[in-house]
Amino acid sequence: MPRRKPFSNKQKKKQLQVKRERKRGDPGSGQNSRNASVERGVRRDRQSDTSDSETTDIRKINQQPGTRDSRYDPNRYRLHFEKESKEEVEKRKKMTRETILQPVPERELEMDINQVFVEEQGLDFPRRPSWHYGMQREELLRKEEKSFHEFLESLYSKNPPGTLSHFEHNLETWRQLWRVLEMSDIILLIVDIRYPVLQFPPALYHYITGPLQKQVVLVLNKVDLCPAPLVLAWKHYMTKHFPHLHCVCFTSHPGQQYSTLLQKKRMRRKWGWSQAGGPIHIMRACQEITAGKVDLSSWECKIQKDAVAMGTEGHWPDDGADTVLMEHHSDVAMEMNCPTQELYKDGVLTLGCIGFPNVGKSSVLNSLVGRKVVSVSRTPGHTKYFQTYYLTPTVKLCDCPGLVFPSRVNKQLQILAGIYPVSQLQEPYSSVGFLCERTPFLSVLKLTHPEQSPCTQQDHSWTAWDVCEAWAERRGYKTAKAARNDVYRAANSLLRLTIDGRLCLCLRPPGYALNKDQWESHPELAEIVTLQGRRTEEEESSEREEEEDESSSEPEEEDDRDADDDEDADGDDEDESVRSDRKSKGFTLNMFGVLGENECE
Repeated sequence: MPRRKPFSNKQKKKQLQVKRERKRGDPGSGQNSRNASVERGVRRDRQSDTSDSETTDIRKINQQPGTRDSRYDPNRYRLHFEKESKEEVEKRKKMTRETILQPVPERELEMDINQVFVEEQGLDFPRRPSWHYGMQREELLRKEEKSFHEFLESLYSKNPPGTLSHFEHNLETWRQLWRVLEMSDIILLIVDIRYPVLQFPPALYHYITGPLQKQVVLVLNKVDLCPAPLVLAWKHYMTKHFPHLHCVCFTSHPGQQYSTLLQKKRMRRKWGWSQAGGPIHIMRACQEITAGKVDLSSWECKIQKDAVAMGTEGHWPDDGADTVLMEHHSDVAMEMNCPTQELYKDGVLTLGCIGFPNVGKSSVLNSLVGRKVVSVSRTPGHTKYFQTYYLTPTVKLCDCPGLVFPSRVNKQLQILAGIYPVSQLQEPYSSVGFLCERTPFLSVLKLTHPEQSPCTQQDHSWTAWDVCEAWAERRGYKTAKAARNDVYRAANSLLRLTIDGRLCLCLRPPGYALNKDQWESHPELAEIVTLQGRRTEEEESSEREEEEDESSSEPEEEDDRDADDDEDADGDDEDESVRSDRKSKGFTLNMFGVLGENECE
């Protein structure tokens, strides 16, 4: 047997590199092959980057590795936001260490839509330029790029540096919006009920109801995360300022307790997507708009069938998987799509789901279908391109990627609303400070000041950095090498708890504090409470006992609590002390803040 030659790790690495290049179809090996791969990646980035990099620095978020199929670019629709300077980030980070947190009056949470989208500042959105079938594809693309660059130049000329919030700079994503608006008969504009004025651009509403001559249904999603009087106040505020708007309340998880991620995942797996509250209201709004021009009886029968199945069996069987058909569109077909004015073509109603990132567009679509057909994540920009599904033979749904429109809102509030990916933040501490000034964080989180000694009870002033350090100490977040408190991870944890709705931060419409008694006694309040699925204290306690028994019989689920779950929001659960306190005391859970005051007694 011949003697084996030595084979070093360096040679093995080189061999694997050559093998990968061969699979991709690229000849060559070694350093030349590596350079070719780098050049190919740079060339792909240049092709997919249609942002105005000459006007401002752009940060590309959610970078994905390349695929073997060179025809598909996974980074084509990634988020493009304005890049913040290193000096600005360091300045905010220093302020979080020095600025003392001061409680903000509750009336400061009242926000008018004109404060966010100022008409005089040209806060519009890019429109698709006119075209005709005699144009070549390349000519149309160049015309769209030119129009988009002119839009950005005009926007930055009317707004001084630093005044604009984060907004989308990727033309490819705006093209997806253009296609959905052209294809749809009715637009479902979905907003988070906690921040509706941040996510409802008036320019888009006026464009749809004006030049496009189409109707808009405003879906106030996640109503289970807000008190019922506040939901009702926002509904009346939107209909008053936009008279042609059809407002519908919606929730994908009515009556579910958000005590831990484990319970949230188990109840979704148990009940599925068919338990959502609000599909019947969307269907009735579409019936009112279509006025009998489209037969929606099949849609109504589907909703009734789902309700009967949920009431009798407690879960929705998966035998209807083949009833939802997915429609694929090529890039060329979408780019040269005819902007026809014909509505309800071939007797089919097309609903376009659009909105900001993380407002629950894909969850609404899954709830309408009754099962998971679209991947859901709380990470902004998860939906990369619009997808089309047939709900019934006469109803078609389009899911559009989330788009951030230009506005003048505070960037820290944008982050708390889930518009900017938390994992991509360079400095999350200022957002934590913004949150703590508007919530009773001490009674909710039950924190101990980092400088407080066990033998003294002296009151200390809090900064955003102190809050993050105290939360890291309580949760046991430590750095890998020095075992110091991991304040960055703690800050991200607090932001994720807020985005998930476990820490309650809700904006109010103007005048809500003065008219709060009126909304609490409004005759329409009972309908909102029923939609939210509120239960009595006895029902909640019995439900918790069942969940605890189920969790004790399923120990394998405890291991994946902190794992990232693409089906739902990946987040941090409560620590062991909080869970043990809940089991021993048996108090009523605060629906609007999982880390509630009762847990801190």
